[in-house]
Amino acid sequence: MPDYSFRPVTRDDLPMLAEWLKAPAVAEWWPDPKHQLALITEDLDQPAMRQLIALHGETPVGYAQHFPAHEWDAPHLYDLPQDAIAIDVFNAPEGWGYGGAWLRALGDLLLREVSALVIDPAPENARAIRAYEKAGFHGETIRKDGEGQLARIMTRLR
Repeated sequence: MPDYSFRPVTRDDLPMLAEWLKAPAVAEWWPDPKHQLALITEDLDQPAMRQLIALHGETPVGYAQHFPAHEWDAPHLYDLPQDAIAIDVFNAPEGWGYGGAWLRALGDLLLREVSALVIDPAPENARAIRAYEKAGFHGETIRKDGEGQLARIMTRLR
């Protein structure tokens, strides 16, 4: 199994992330790449938000952001433990096929500090759900998120 590492996102990464967000497989679930990049940029200044670049060797293969699940308006996550961490991710073009593996590695690191992780894909995002299952996430519950969109609640516990 390949080794993965993670480094913090910097402002120097924004052009690379802008390109990743334009990839059709990413833009389908992270619509409006300019808007998404603006949100990522804003989150660089959010103390509770951690943004990471996943690396396979020296090659960037994905983006992850994680934050305390109860920090933002997320009514669909109401029943999670107080220390739960919510995660959002997308792959770089060089990361197709690696998502489950690097997300598993990230989950292993995060679960050293907290008891639960949650990820909330759109129920029809079958590719992401398969990757999340490979990373050890499970769950079938469908709820509306804070924006009224349906989300499948998938958790991974310590």
